[in-house]
Amino acid sequence: MRNVAILMGGDSSEYEISLKSAQVVYNHLDKTKYNPYLISVKGTDWTCNIDGNLYRVNRHDFSIETMHAKIQFDTAFIAIHGTPGENGPLQGYFDLLKIPYTTCGQFQAALTFNKAMCNTVLKQLGFACGKSVFVHQGKSYDAKAIASEIGFPCFVKPSEAGSSYGVSKVKTIEDLPKAIDSAWEHSKVVLIESFLEGREITCGVHNFNGEPEALPLTEIITKNEFFDFQAKYQGASEEITPAQVDEETKLRIQKVAKDIFVALEMNTICRVDFMVNPNGTPYVIEINTVPGLSEESLIPQMAREAGYSLQEFFGMWVEHSLK
Repeated sequence: MRNVAILMGGDSSEYEISLKSAQVVYNHLDKTKYNPYLISVKGTDWTCNIDGNLYRVNRHDFSIETMHAKIQFDTAFIAIHGTPGENGPLQGYFDLLKIPYTTCGQFQAALTFNKAMCNTVLKQLGFACGKSVFVHQGKSYDAKAIASEIGFPCFVKPSEAGSSYGVSKVKTIEDLPKAIDSAWEHSKVVLIESFLEGREITCGVHNFNGEPEALPLTEIITKNEFFDFQAKYQGASEEITPAQVDEETKLRIQKVAKDIFVALEMNTICRVDFMVNPNGTPYVIEINTVPGLSEESLIPQMAREAGYSLQEFFGMWVEHSLK
């Protein structure tokens, strides 16, 4: 039996969402193959509740000493959205300890979590992204120049945050400073992107069987101005899996998602969010390397549509990491 540490919590505004993702993973992992342990991470306070007893994790070797035994882990299932699970620190830590984990590597995590830098790299690699500029906290910016280059409406978002925290749709130059200040509450760098007309479609990619495989597409139709926190987690959106697109458009989106997965040397799984314009061109919005894993999250929806049970799907993550 393999000991699997499921890491949850973290130090970002997505803390509670991570707890839900981790619990779903715990519930679905095959208990006849794995001994799963939920590890709560909050700053330097790493703990594990075993049979009602709370144990601290020894971070020198990532182990737990109970009254009966020392528990060491064969792999780490990272279910932390935001820092330190989605932006690289945990990956670097496990690399040092030579403990496998279920996400991409440290570099890829850090790059994709920084929306501003990731967009820059994707454009250099030839992938379509919207126009964007970024502004640094504590430095002045020229609102008129931003308005001239990006136009309105536009989106203002923290460069390093998830779940649409701090994201605003801005329609006038007067509203721009307030939106930037709001985004700065979540990140020291703020990304300002041009508005893209089209359909919001997302595609998961995994490489459990060697070659990258694109999962079925999901289209997101929000009742709000955009796919904000309320739309994501409080029912103000419709998520259609599989997305109702023609075969040519589906294959084009899946190819771009797989090409990004390969170009960035990703591993295990990621989800690429697109805005597909009326001509069928997919523009990259962002890349998620630790996507939401609640029962109704997008990746679980795609997995079920592809014919995987969540037990099988999460088991494949674990087995892939162990290779």
